[in-house]
Amino acid sequence: MRVLLAEQAHARYADLLRAARPDLQLIAAADSCELLDVAGQCPVWLGQPDLLMPLLRAGFKPAWLQSTWAGITPLLGAGLPQDYPLTRAVGIFGQVMAEYVLTYLLAHRRQLLARLACQVEQHWDGTPSASLRGTKVLIVGAGDIGQQVAQLLAPFGIELRGIAREPRAIAPFAEVRGMSDLGELAGWADCLVNLLPDTPATRDIYDAALFARMQPHALLINAGRGVAVVDADLVAALNRGQLAGAVIDVCRQEPLPPGHPFWDAPHLLLTGHSSAPTDPAAMAELFLDNLQRYQQGQALRGQVDFARGY
Repeated sequence: MRVLLAEQAHARYADLLRAARPDLQLIAAADSCELLDVAGQCPVWLGQPDLLMPLLRAGFKPAWLQSTWAGITPLLGAGLPQDYPLTRAVGIFGQVMAEYVLTYLLAHRRQLLARLACQVEQHWDGTPSASLRGTKVLIVGAGDIGQQVAQLLAPFGIELRGIAREPRAIAPFAEVRGMSDLGELAGWADCLVNLLPDTPATRDIYDAALFARMQPHALLINAGRGVAVVDADLVAALNRGQLAGAVIDVCRQEPLPPGHPFWDAPHLLLTGHSSAPTDPAAMAELFLDNLQRYQQGQALRGQVDFARGY
């Protein structure tokens, strides 16, 4: 089996895959141009969507493509084929994303940055901090990752509610409603965590109208996609004190350009798309499991519905 591997960390992936499956013929590179001559000879592709997209654009198409990202937006561009099995990375980001959310939720409740500023100013701050117990957290995107985030938060006594494409019962959420209820639950939440994928239905949903419904003490954490937030509306809401703070991991343009309002917006922390990096060992395990499924004609984990965009 010839496998095309397009990854910045291709050497690490190659070592992991060869150790488990010595029979695989891996053709690996971190540059799409180096793979153009062999793309048509490899039925299976594994790698980053941004590196594989040029191969699709050049007219090549795999028998199956496994993305090493959870997001597959570059592979959904106009004019690209959609008549092949595409799978995204699933089941490997839950814990690291949960750790990320817990880190910044705790930092917010314990006023970590404010206390650091006081130390720099040599000002003693004895203001009491708030516990996580009883904190109302709304997770928008109650899928695989959202459920694992909720499971990590639940033991702290946090009140959990979720938003999904359709209302349904999902443990450990007290309730999960549909997208039409986002505005109402945003007003309920002490912390709103966005984990939604990038689809036409999830763009620009965090706008001035929604921020106006949030509590002035609330925290927004966006670890989903940058296009979900209207940048200017978020900055204006922070300036007006309509919410207490924002932790932004993903932006419409990355890296964020100099001069963007996010750099000096009040109470906004940028974390540089670091919330849930892909672990090559976990990704290799997922790929090998899906490869076995592919070779045996079984359903693939994380198969993308092109009509929905995820």
